[in-house]
Amino acid sequence: MADEKKQDLIKKVETLSKSLGFGENDKTLFEIKKTDDPNVKELHLKSGSWDSDDPWFAIDEEDTKKAYAFIPSSSFTQMLNILKQAQKENFDLKLEKTIWQNVPTDFDDVWVVAMDEIRRLAQNEGNKPVSIDLEKLIADIKKEHPNLFINLKDFYPNQIENNQGEV
Repeated sequence: MADEKKQDLIKKVETLSKSLGFGENDKTLFEIKKTDDPNVKELHLKSGSWDSDDPWFAIDEEDTKKAYAFIPSSSFTQMLNILKQAQKENFDLKLEKTIWQNVPTDFDDVWVVAMDEIRRLAQNEGNKPVSIDLEKLIADIKKEHPNLFINLKDFYPNQIENNQGEV
């Protein structure tokens, strides 16, 4: 690996580790070097410690464009759990917004019906990821259960007809 490109990768690793909140001495950096055996590579410690619980960063002497990060499996599991929780919160917020936009008579009742429908859709898909169009889901619920939503035409029938459906 050319020294200039290697230094660029090292700078990227340093920038990444700083943005993650690691100090100068908190990171382990090693270089991956090839050997005569194509199935074996050597790891050469550049900085830090092999005993560190913090992420390890690797640069490959043959690949001048990539740096790699290695983290303990417990940290990886924790990171996945945080991402799943964030994804769930994001989904819940989008569902809540979609329900409110359709003027429910009782938000909690619509939420229960929507969650039951989402569970049903998820069961039908098995282990495959489910992509749900929340607008369509709530529109379908509104058609099946019109009593769960306020119909603005009931409150302003003349005005809505005169404005061609616009409120």
